[in-house]
Amino acid sequence: MLSGFRNTVNQRWEEPITETKPFSISKQVVWDAYRRVKMNQGAAGVDGQSIKDFEVDLRNNLYKIWNRMSSGSYFPPPVRTVDIPKSDGGFRRLGIPAVSDRVAQMVVKMYLEPDVQPIFHPDSYGYVSGKSALDAVGVVRKRCWWYNWVIDLDIQGFFDNIDHELMMHAVKKHTDSRWILLYIERWLKAPAQLEDGCLTEREKGTPQGGVISPMLANIFLHHAFDEWMRVNHPSVQFARYADDIIVHCRTKAQARVMLKVIERRLARCKLQLHPEKTKIVYCKDSKRLGSYEYESFDFLGYSFRPRLCRGLSCFVGFAPAVSKSAVKAMSATIRGWKLHLWSSSSLEDIARRINPVIRGWLSYYGRYYRSALYPILRQLQHALVRWAMRKYKRLRGRWLKATHWLGRFARREPRLFGSWEFGYRPPAGQ
Repeated sequence: MLSGFRNTVNQRWEEPITETKPFSISKQVVWDAYRRVKMNQGAAGVDGQSIKDFEVDLRNNLYKIWNRMSSGSYFPPPVRTVDIPKSDGGFRRLGIPAVSDRVAQMVVKMYLEPDVQPIFHPDSYGYVSGKSALDAVGVVRKRCWWYNWVIDLDIQGFFDNIDHELMMHAVKKHTDSRWILLYIERWLKAPAQLEDGCLTEREKGTPQGGVISPMLANIFLHHAFDEWMRVNHPSVQFARYADDIIVHCRTKAQARVMLKVIERRLARCKLQLHPEKTKIVYCKDSKRLGSYEYESFDFLGYSFRPRLCRGLSCFVGFAPAVSKSAVKAMSATIRGWKLHLWSSSSLEDIARRINPVIRGWLSYYGRYYRSALYPILRQLQHALVRWAMRKYKRLRGRWLKATHWLGRFARREPRLFGSWEFGYRPPAGQ
């Protein structure tokens, strides 16, 4: 189906341009931008148009985007906002651009990204090609062995508080393209449509959820934090994933000084540290004596704290494992499946439906301290046992027998479920 669309689009794409456009934008890039947006999927924006709806008249829709962007007449529609609950009881406001606007943002991203990616700091991991959140977790883990203290920085409402003037000043350091600067400024100023339908003007911030927002956030913090640290405090190591930042220090005194100077630096960039979530943490282990108010922190879904580790001998190490909030979210997902009600499905059907999610969890949270995932895998196993008891009359009300039945199945098909492949299986019995 996609190739058919491309053939249809290319008929129009290959027509000679008879009119002069002030901005030279490749039609091929617009097409490639659409393909990336389609691959990422996403919800409809303020116009209610889904990707499937957009594809009904794909040729004309893409041509309009190219024509308007090339002529300078493209104006983004309002951004639909949705409030997503956070683990701390608050809300994170996401901005959902229209499909056509996501394509337009992707066009600018594809032109600008090759210029900015190479200049990002080596310890900037968020939305950078070839780097991942697990890379950042691994670096922080290693450095917590070397440094006794960390500063867990939390920028209050970062995406909502980026200053537009400072943002444009930062972008201009990387491009002098008039049309790129024009459209980025328009996206920054595009109004937001609240869930009740009201429109609000935006004087600061970039919508969290927009295609171009992560790159803009990286550009902003590259200048506001990364480069400033490199020039003014080159011996202090840090790891940053978007606006999640961990700074490593040798002593408590150094950590206190660094926290104060970082706070002043961010204030000059019109950002504030969260007074309750920003903290200095002692990386306590077997060799580090004493205690401190904070001896743990969360970073990218992992909780770093003193844990019992095994090597040639048992010892206490400052190590990461899946965080309580991540476990809570995974547990809620398993409960929401209500697997015991899937009695019309086979075990193979269930595995096919839930394995992508399970394997995603195991791939990410199973990298470090795998045993911390066992409670979640146990919950999944219990859900499958309840499914078996409901599906088969001979197993009803017989928990132990259903557990052993599932265990024998796991022994025959050890790769059926990601959890079984991971090594967590029920006992097979006799």
